[in-house]
Amino acid sequence: MSFRINTNIQAMTAFRSLSNTGAEQSKSMTRLSTGLRINSGADDPAGLIAVQGYKAQIGGIAAALSNNQDAMNYAKTADGALDEVGRLLRDARSLAVANGNSSLDSNQKQANQTQLNNILTSIDRIATNTSFGTKKLLDGSAGTRGSVADDKNVQSVFVSGSLGGVQMTVNGTLDVNVTQTAAQGTVTGATSYTNGETQAISAAGTFSINGTSFAATTNDTVQSVIDRINAATGSTGVTASFASNNIVLKTNDYGSTQKINVTEGSGAVILGANASSTAAGQDARATVTYKDTAAATVATATFSSGTGLTLKDTSGNSIKLTVNGSSATGNKASAVQIIAGSSTFQIGGNGGNTADLNLSSFSASSLGLGSLDITTSTSSALDKLDSAINSVSSSRGGIGSFMKNTLESNMRALGVAKENLSATASSLEDTDVAEEMTNYTKLNIIQQSGLAMLAQANSSPNSVLSLLRG
Repeated sequence: MSFRINTNIQAMTAFRSLSNTGAEQSKSMTRLSTGLRINSGADDPAGLIAVQGYKAQIGGIAAALSNNQDAMNYAKTADGALDEVGRLLRDARSLAVANGNSSLDSNQKQANQTQLNNILTSIDRIATNTSFGTKKLLDGSAGTRGSVADDKNVQSVFVSGSLGGVQMTVNGTLDVNVTQTAAQGTVTGATSYTNGETQAISAAGTFSINGTSFAATTNDTVQSVIDRINAATGSTGVTASFASNNIVLKTNDYGSTQKINVTEGSGAVILGANASSTAAGQDARATVTYKDTAAATVATATFSSGTGLTLKDTSGNSIKLTVNGSSATGNKASAVQIIAGSSTFQIGGNGGNTADLNLSSFSASSLGLGSLDITTSTSSALDKLDSAINSVSSSRGGIGSFMKNTLESNMRALGVAKENLSATASSLEDTDVAEEMTNYTKLNIIQQSGLAMLAQANSSPNSVLSLLRG
């Protein structure tokens, strides 16, 4: 055993151990004070990733449960309105049966007809006015949606339920007649390179594209300059290419908001010495025609807003064309399929977890009662009323099945999934207080012991004094 004064190895060892214990004790105190086992990524990197994924799923399920409740209230609103329509139809049938009795004179029969007409007016009122928020439920426009039928020319579509002031209450198609094509902003260089992309830059200099500066020397080739411009496309929004002996610049996207501003200094890389050029793209425009399943024109609207490949009208409809669809003017017949009366609900926490509820038009004319006359032909009127009652009853049955077998069942399943996901996330993230308290107590004792040993180690060099005294 050696005795040293300047370097106390025992004290250093005790201090290191004490520091480690202090760090672990600090972590333990954090776990106990927050109730969380994972307070930072360093605590458990893999566990943190898993927990965040579970939390995202739990949040999605919570939102889906809210969506399910909204869908339930939506369906209940429609069902309640149809219950009243059914009651009115039963009253109308009673009037038709009464008018079949020859004991009634013409005035009495006309009085029943007048009452029937009022009933039909009430049915139309219910069909027109029943809504959930601002969404009409029973006029045939509930959940009207569009789907892309021509993916060569159309990327995506959103329909609001009306076009050109007309409600899209029946299935049909949209013809998209492109009247103006979309274009990229384009600047064609003025410096000619007859030897192609391998030709060296003849006049070195600097230039800027949309505020980003570039420099070229006589050691650069046309291709190296093009590569340099394309490497910065994320900041400029511009791509370079070579065509007809010139460097050609184009915006990455289409539309009037896509612009190129090129400024060149004393060199002659693209435009020539001290030259500049500005260009912008062009927005697509179209006339859209809504046709029913018999190909008869129902409404037409001009899509005169939107930018680039996206077409918009004043009713909130939006159609995004493909590059091919906007490459030339002309009609894209039946490019979009219109599905009327189908409301879609996001009832799960992941993409594709949707359910549809079909609600058609329940106006008097849609129920086949538009010109119902019970003053002359009671039998025909009864047949029409029976058919209307069956139609309303079947629809109510479909709504009831949607509520019971889809929404209620799904809500129970979501509740179980949320519970189990929460339990899994808790097992990874939450602190086991009993276990952590045991660990904290152990660390506290070790810390006290370490402090005592550090004090002993610090006093050990004093023993060297006895040697000096001797």
